[in-house]
Amino acid sequence: MPTLLCGVKNRCTVSGLSFRKGKPLTTVHTKGRAFSAIPKSMESGVDAARRALGTVLASVEDSKAEDIVYLNIAGKSALADYMVVVSGRSNRHVSAICEHLISDMKDEGFGHSRVEGLEAGDWVVIDAGDVIIHVFRPEVRAFYNIEKMWAAPDIEEETLH
Repeated sequence: MPTLLCGVKNRCTVSGLSFRKGKPLTTVHTKGRAFSAIPKSMESGVDAARRALGTVLASVEDSKAEDIVYLNIAGKSALADYMVVVSGRSNRHVSAICEHLISDMKDEGFGHSRVEGLEAGDWVVIDAGDVIIHVFRPEVRAFYNIEKMWAAPDIEEETLH
């Protein structure tokens, strides 16, 4: 359980993070947005990843995304625990799926996701921390076929040289 230590001028620390009592300190990033330095929840990484995956799957299904596939990449990559790949019918549909997903993730307390490709709407990548989401137009998805690449079987350690 994290310990709350308060000292001079109502300055407190929780698990090494510093804030003023009643007002979290923020870190300003390069784009000028400020994010709270205090974690939003204390749930374990596995539980948070599963909850994020559930939120993502519910959101993309609600947006009428097609061919929804999710892969557990926890042992294959340090980038995330899950990868979700979906298709939209057109550039506009791809953009709408992504905007709805970003809004749902923020509403569920997962913070701001990093997004690439939203302007074009052909292939959008959303990095939500524990889950990476790829939203494609069907032609682009067929061309890159990233599900096949990430669905490769695990290699046993005994066979490595």
